[in-house]
Amino acid sequence: MGLCSQLFEQLQAQAAILVTVHATRGSAPREPGAWMAVFPHELVGTVGGGHLEWQALSHARDLLLQGDRGEELVRYPLGPTLGQCCGGEVQLRFEPVTRTDIATLRVRLQPVQTPVALFGGGHVGHALVQVMGQLPMAVTWIDSRGGVFATDLPANVRCEYSDPVQAAVADIPSGSRVLVMSFSHAEDLEVVATCLQRQRVRGDLPYIGLIGSKSKWASFRTRLSARGFGDGELAHITCPIGITGIADKRPEVIAVAVAAQLLLLPLH
Repeated sequence: MGLCSQLFEQLQAQAAILVTVHATRGSAPREPGAWMAVFPHELVGTVGGGHLEWQALSHARDLLLQGDRGEELVRYPLGPTLGQCCGGEVQLRFEPVTRTDIATLRVRLQPVQTPVALFGGGHVGHALVQVMGQLPMAVTWIDSRGGVFATDLPANVRCEYSDPVQAAVADIPSGSRVLVMSFSHAEDLEVVATCLQRQRVRGDLPYIGLIGSKSKWASFRTRLSARGFGDGELAHITCPIGITGIADKRPEVIAVAVAAQLLLLPLH
């Protein structure tokens, strides 16, 4: 269950104080928009942990005891007096919320999710889905085979069967980060070629990543060149994928390295 779902479920039974990072200056543990909901005996979300969160939690519970006093902003310098050495400053907004606010909160707290198109339901694909299920990503998981998708999918993952698999490229959301790791090199090649063709026409796929070695990419590069793709277009492909310096090849480790690389990309 996601954080928003937890919040809405608990709000059905009791009121809370919603604590939101309103603004920051300098180094801060969380970004503006980060939130936590404080109930009398429960906590959902986080504004960064440490002494800052402890102070905010204590203040929110005091507000719950005092009753509805409206919204307020509190400034927290992150220096020695707070027991944190970030050196910056955080402004937190405290506001009472009840079940009547759920509809508004659904819109307001909806996280911005980066679209990701994952081609391939193998071991790394399964591991990636679990990792990305915890991240601000909207994942379209695509394969040409039936019965390969996991049944316990995270809420931000949608499965799509496509045969031929490259036909799905036309409908993936604009701005998608594309990961290609199907069960065969032949499928991988067709997906990459179709992505390059879309990129040539629409220019809306900021990242196209192909799983494999440098030798695999050298072979693909030759074949794609023969199809008429130029050096500039081929430079848009990332292969191998994942942040460098990690030698472990277990699917779970590869998944973390790949997800980290996606998080390093600009949002736009």
